[in-house]
Amino acid sequence: MSVRREKRSRKYRGTRSVGWGRIGQHRKAGSKGGVGKAGLHKHKWSWTVKYGKDAFGKHGFKRAWIKRKEREINIERLVELAATLKRDEIDLAELGYTKLLGKGVINAEIKVIVPAASKSAIEKIKNAGGEVIISDMG
Repeated sequence: MSVRREKRSRKYRGTRSVGWGRIGQHRKAGSKGGVGKAGLHKHKWSWTVKYGKDAFGKHGFKRAWIKRKEREINIERLVELAATLKRDEIDLAELGYTKLLGKGVINAEIKVIVPAASKSAIEKIKNAGGEVIISDMG
């Protein structure tokens, strides 16, 4: 006669610890060496070498700090700079600036050579009788 249904396993029934000793063994994170990524640089290093090669290090998109930062100067600072240099024509690229911004008030006629400038800065300098020449950085 063939068996229609296999018997459920009867092993370890009524033994309480099921072969794992007494009091809390085979429980919680202590028996696994920690939770999650714990120990990947310590006691689980052999696992990291074999299976987790991408567990550490940088991956993905370009970081924000890699982008070129503009070195800006405002009109209010430009007026002070023109007074100290005692010139009517200022080449900001030569001085290390990359962009002219429009904060401040200008009354003097100044010719400014700069790689980039905001609309408000160009407008304020033209209203004062000056000129803005946009030059490429080179």
